[in-house]
Amino acid sequence: MAIHHLAPELLSREVRVAVIGAGGTGSQMLMGLAQLHTAMLALGHPGGLDVTVIDADQVSEANVGRQMFYPSDVGLPKATVLVNRINMAMGTGWKAETRRVTAAESLRTDLAIGCVDNRLARKAILESVARSGGGYWLDLGNTEAQAQVVLGQPKWPRCPLRQEWERLPCVTELFRELLARDQRLDEEHQPSCSVALSLASQGLFVNDLAVRWAGQLLYELLCAGRLRQHGVLINLTSKRCGPIDIDPQVW
Repeated sequence: MAIHHLAPELLSREVRVAVIGAGGTGSQMLMGLAQLHTAMLALGHPGGLDVTVIDADQVSEANVGRQMFYPSDVGLPKATVLVNRINMAMGTGWKAETRRVTAAESLRTDLAIGCVDNRLARKAILESVARSGGGYWLDLGNTEAQAQVVLGQPKWPRCPLRQEWERLPCVTELFRELLARDQRLDEEHQPSCSVALSLASQGLFVNDLAVRWAGQLLYELLCAGRLRQHGVLINLTSKRCGPIDIDPQVW
């Protein structure tokens, strides 16, 4: 089993993070990032995290209860609500963008955290990070009782051969079906019109467990500077979690 080392540059300046999706997973991930930011500064990191949240949706009544929103948030942009809350509580200067990431753009960030569950959104994140010339993509996805958390590095057109050998594969390389789903399956992940319908398609705590493991991976990477595993598979039904080792045989 190999060890992945963080580029020294990211231990000497702010780490630019883009959170794509501010729903059930993204809203909880942002709270975890606030904790990680505080921990990094306490451990001597010079800048911690500089976070941008990207989401085009507004808070609906169905979001209250399953996501990190309150009744008073209904009708407001999700990204703006969450970022304002963190900035007021933590004194950060994080940013919100009320839009969607497109495959045609160059997402210039050190770490893109994808909290989406459809083929087109994942494809857009993959291509926009790859086009920027490097960076990590942390994917958090789930079904009713299962989830995957995978940290990868999208291959970029001019990637040197040596870096290609050392590159962490992305979730779409390990689980190719995530980009091969048809339109019918994409529609299964459309927003539910009530909390009850939402809970019928996703368990109440599956997002939270995915976020906890994602936070642990980032804590190891950004505070210790290295990783032995770059992902976790979660099954709530069997009450089991399994690591994805940094190992070509596992891949």
